[in-house]
Amino acid sequence: MTNVAVKICGLTAPDHVRAAADAGARYVGFVFFQKSPRHLGIDEAASLAQLVPAGVAKVALTVNATDEELDRVVASVPLDMLQLHGKETPQRVSEVRDRFGLPVMKAIGIAEAEDLSAIDLYSEVADQLLIDAKPPRTSELPGGNGLAFDWRLLAGRKYWRKPWMLAGGLTPDNVAEAIRMTGAKQVDVSSGVESAPGVKDTIKISEFVSATH
Repeated sequence: MTNVAVKICGLTAPDHVRAAADAGARYVGFVFFQKSPRHLGIDEAASLAQLVPAGVAKVALTVNATDEELDRVVASVPLDMLQLHGKETPQRVSEVRDRFGLPVMKAIGIAEAEDLSAIDLYSEVADQLLIDAKPPRTSELPGGNGLAFDWRLLAGRKYWRKPWMLAGGLTPDNVAEAIRMTGAKQVDVSSGVESAPGVKDTIKISEFVSATH
């Protein structure tokens, strides 16, 4: 499991940004989605982004955002990547890449084998893929629900056209097994390192990163 890159998503406080960086995370994620308990205002996110050391990628998570909404985020927050976590079409992914000149990670929700076809579809337009658990129909949140999908769906997949990241229900206790089953080289966690919704736990952050090594 060496060289597994970790993304700590949904950071909301300076101490948690520092904890993620100190633990060795290679990505940090800031959420711009008002229904999420991890939502940040632009000024908040800009302040937190200033604390991120060089070499750690700063990712903005948005959900079906308009050009105007993305304009405001990109203009004020120093970012390295945009994460599209809604129902954005492949055409929309291409538009965002072209307009903002930043790498785009597209989240794909997986619940059953038929959902896997979206991987090849979005591989044509996105720079990276985030393979997440499909949210329940009753959930207002597209991610961060603490749900895992059946990792065996990815177990036999040897060829990926783009770099990808495993997400969905990962915790310090199960991430090593998830990596072993899927062959993931990158993993993403949000609720799995929290003490309450939207409140990161610095000890859990450290334990999660340690468990990937």
